[in-house]
Amino acid sequence: MKVRIFDMKKYNICVLGATGLVGSEMLKILIERDFPFENMVLLASSRSAGTVSHAADRDIVVKDADEETFEGIDIALFAGGEIASGDYAAKAVKAGCVVIDNSAYFRMDPEVPLVVPEVNPDALEGHKGIIANPNCSTIQMVAALKPLYDRAGIERVVVATYQSVAGTGKAALEELKNQSADILEGRDARISCYPHRIAFSLIPQIGSFGVNGYSSEEMKMINETKKILGDDSVRVTATTVRVPVEFGHCESVNVQTKTKLSAKEAADILSSAPGVRVYDDPAASVYPMPIVCAGRDEVFVGRIREDLSIDNGIEMWIAADNIRKGAALNAVQIAEELIKRNLI
Repeated sequence: MKVRIFDMKKYNICVLGATGLVGSEMLKILIERDFPFENMVLLASSRSAGTVSHAADRDIVVKDADEETFEGIDIALFAGGEIASGDYAAKAVKAGCVVIDNSAYFRMDPEVPLVVPEVNPDALEGHKGIIANPNCSTIQMVAALKPLYDRAGIERVVVATYQSVAGTGKAALEELKNQSADILEGRDARISCYPHRIAFSLIPQIGSFGVNGYSSEEMKMINETKKILGDDSVRVTATTVRVPVEFGHCESVNVQTKTKLSAKEAADILSSAPGVRVYDDPAASVYPMPIVCAGRDEVFVGRIREDLSIDNGIEMWIAADNIRKGAALNAVQIAEELIKRNLI
């Protein structure tokens, strides 16, 4: 169902990385939400340039990006990775374009807002042409943390993630399928995308390891959470794990609040939070799972209970579609918020 949000000016937009998982989902969501675009430019690597995408009742030829690409573009959704963002974001801004970047390139730049529209939309005010989309695992966690933070404050967050292979891209999805078939048919699994076999296994590494022993994905969650909440005093620790699931990230989140919340109070707070759906009836085996959140816009929260080991502790289980809400939808929502606030 289309969601008409605006009946006003139309915008020229482009999607960089349009043929990848996130870029393709961005295009799909722009159409679904009836985003007010006049013209659309699709950009990808030279390998995909020349292919044709059908969108909004028109065929659009995918182009290779160059310095002239962004002339006349109002909004650019970047999903081409850090190298492309470093190469083209500043050029796009110079051409008069507002860039919403899905890569990690600008996230911790103090001059660049890092935004989840349901959480910190005011951060968009005074932007300088580039807005960063947070990490997929951070987005779903802060959507659930912020309502609790506003009500009771937060001292500490301990999170363990269970992240699907879609976060690595199309090649990882194919590898999971191929490895699963290899093992089931008695063959040796072929390994390419990850340091170890992912089919029927778990890998407690996402990204590279730093000197402190944390992976780059773990440090993203730690640093981005503090920036989005606007509070460096919140202590965060993370362990991120890749699991043999196609789509949908799950997280076990322990929150120590400054003032006590009962499990019911926490559930009530989350039930009224924008973008969050409480999905929590353990007696009936109702709780968030990848098969529940796949293709959905909401961040699902369940298994809400009090931590028996500490004062003021709440345990939650969170799931969201990492390609949709964790990337593409959040970027489109940022664009919508910019328009609502007349910031573009």
